[in-house]
Amino acid sequence: MRLNITRESWPLESEFRISRGSRKVSEVITVSISEEKFTGRGECFPYARYNETLDSVEKQIFSIIPELNEKPCREYLRKVLPPGAARNAVDCALWDLEAKKANCRMWELADLSAPEPLTTVYTLGVDEPEKMGELAFENSNRPILKLKMTGDGLDFDRVERIHKNAPNTKLVVDANEGWTIEQYVEYAPRFKELGVIMIEQPLPADQDSQLASIPHPIAVCADESCHDTSTLKGLVGKYEMINIKLDKTGGLTEALELKEAASNLGFQIMVGCMIGTSLAMAPGLVAGQGASVVDLDGPLLLKDDREHCLEFIGSTINVPSSLLWG
Repeated sequence: MRLNITRESWPLESEFRISRGSRKVSEVITVSISEEKFTGRGECFPYARYNETLDSVEKQIFSIIPELNEKPCREYLRKVLPPGAARNAVDCALWDLEAKKANCRMWELADLSAPEPLTTVYTLGVDEPEKMGELAFENSNRPILKLKMTGDGLDFDRVERIHKNAPNTKLVVDANEGWTIEQYVEYAPRFKELGVIMIEQPLPADQDSQLASIPHPIAVCADESCHDTSTLKGLVGKYEMINIKLDKTGGLTEALELKEAASNLGFQIMVGCMIGTSLAMAPGLVAGQGASVVDLDGPLLLKDDREHCLEFIGSTINVPSSLLWG
């Protein structure tokens, strides 16, 4: 077995801002695992919010190469790496490699139904209300928009302007832990009247116990509070939905288990992404089958995408080619 790690920089179409900061480039790590004539690939996005850097993720991956040479399987990978970006890239590369060696699609290996095209949200990064309203008008033909919020006192103006300019579009609001409980209580009932169908991670993860004792006029989704199956029970009573991201779960293997466990507990499912290329989105499309909300628009925010990229028709994502992944 041969494992290669590559750092890649993918410029964004425009600067993307959320409550924690902004970026102009997506810095990702791609893992390639080869056996004989077959090569599987996976991609991850090291995220500072979870104390990840390009260096730390590379170090994690390098550290398990000897073990992976002995036991190149996904179940063993879960024993030697914790949930996170590093394990995600390796897990997805192993799925891709297994499918290529078996000359079949990944979902056949997993005994899943063939995936169908999905409708993704389109994300508007934080900006002044007027600018976000203009972007909403330009994208008013999309069925659902995701709006980044900051807690700076202008969030209601942002949503009001966006709803006015895209009145037939469903809205998802993502505060990225940027609100106080008082802001949530103020905004939630008002946003319901403006076409908002879900509020994502309104409070910091270490303060979300407050959500258990107040009304939820709109479904509330756990993002930063939800990582893998072990975090699930702590979300009961606080959230109606969870956001599954492969860079948090540590790959598609855990993501599929988390999805099943969450559904059994009555949670609605959202499948999300970091800003990455089609290689990162393709496994998410498998996890996103049947999800209430799909957020796999990462490639739409980039200037360019990689070869054999996913086909987006408006907000519809078609099934990935085997030349891309799986």
